[in-house]
Amino acid sequence: MSVRSAEFHDMVDALAEVERGKGSEYTSFSVRGKRFGYYWPRTETVGLKQTLIEQQALVAERPEVFEEQFTAGGFGWVVVHLAGIDADELAELVYEAWRLSAPEELIAAQPLPR
Repeated sequence: MSVRSAEFHDMVDALAEVERGKGSEYTSFSVRGKRFGYYWPRTETVGLKQTLIEQQALVAERPEVFEEQFTAGGFGWVVVHLAGIDADELAELVYEAWRLSAPEELIAAQPLPR
């Protein structure tokens, strides 16, 4: 069980209106100016926006895969170790992170990719 960095980027690229930002050590992902994710190539981890309940559940269930990153604006961000997750689960979490930031018309036009 592992997801390659290229697979993660393909998941993000499949979503509508994703904007990338470059930091010195990471890439950020936004939709219409609202951030939903990060990627750190050095550690092969991603940070994803989730609900507070989902953040707590993921970290409690598998702390070797998920870490609490921070909370902001009523959302809980999680760090995901790509080496410990399968592609289907990661795709759902990426979509959920995007959905939490995307406007309703984009969500309606793009259901979860399968």
